[in-house]
Amino acid sequence: MTGPNQSARAVFGVSLILASATCFGAMAIFAKVAYASGADVHGVLLVRFGVAAVALLALMALTSSSWPRGRDLQLLVAMGAVGYVGQSLTYFTALTRIPAGLVAVLFYTYPVLVAISAAVLGRRMPTMVILAASGAATLGVALVAGPRLEGDLLGIVLAVAAAVIYTGYILAGGRLSGGTGPLASTTIVCLAATFVYGGAWLAHTPSFPSGVTGWSAAVATAVVSTVIAIVAFFAGLRLLGAAPSAAVSSAEPVVTSVLAFLVFGERLTSLQVFGAALVCASVLGVAATSGRTSAPPPPSQPDLGSLGGQNRPAASAGAS
Repeated sequence: MTGPNQSARAVFGVSLILASATCFGAMAIFAKVAYASGADVHGVLLVRFGVAAVALLALMALTSSSWPRGRDLQLLVAMGAVGYVGQSLTYFTALTRIPAGLVAVLFYTYPVLVAISAAVLGRRMPTMVILAASGAATLGVALVAGPRLEGDLLGIVLAVAAAVIYTGYILAGGRLSGGTGPLASTTIVCLAATFVYGGAWLAHTPSFPSGVTGWSAAVATAVVSTVIAIVAFFAGLRLLGAAPSAAVSSAEPVVTSVLAFLVFGERLTSLQVFGAALVCASVLGVAATSGRTSAPPPPSQPDLGSLGGQNRPAASAGAS
């Protein structure tokens, strides 16, 4: 009796996580469209976090969610004002210098970095799977970035820096108490980032998009690639669990690469495609290992227990 119901839940859960990965994966595309209409990194990020914060505040009110307090609140403010601002700034700046697909693949090494860092900080020897995943991810990044090393090295450094900063952000999120909800956590993180980018206006006047297309793309980074992506991710997480969600989320850099090809004509060489496959395989290996132990929240979506992100604003989920 429960078989069909469980199958239906699994299919729906996978659909939600794929929808989330698609929304997160599209963020790089929306950003590049906004840049093409005259916006700069500061302008796009101010719109993204400002609009997302307003939408999340509305969701908080509709769901009567409780706000974090004390140490959790302080940590979340720091995560948003320092960690998420640093991650988003490096990621979105990288998008101005190298193709979106390359940024996505380089950034998506962060689940492996998190696994290695967690083992080191826990003073335990990484498992063979983690070591193999690390080697695969390193080789994958070398293959993906190799053809660009004689071009814009700074763009590659920025994309990798975004992954490193996000790793620290996720590890910091692991210090939150279990009583902090993902919606409230994400809202605080977005509010903190909004205040930082808003305050930066005193030193640098942001350039905003011109025209309907540019503004639509900028707002989409907030509504589609932040709010909808996070809601879909956590809904799918409830149905699938952390490890399967992490595995399905590995579709995110693939989505970005495909969309970049369809929208901008960006192409990856066969060697770069192989490198991207190695990075995705390394993430799947980490997800499988975490599923046998205590699975961390999926890559790429902001989930405060483990924000994902490319760019996700919660404590462990991506992105971006």
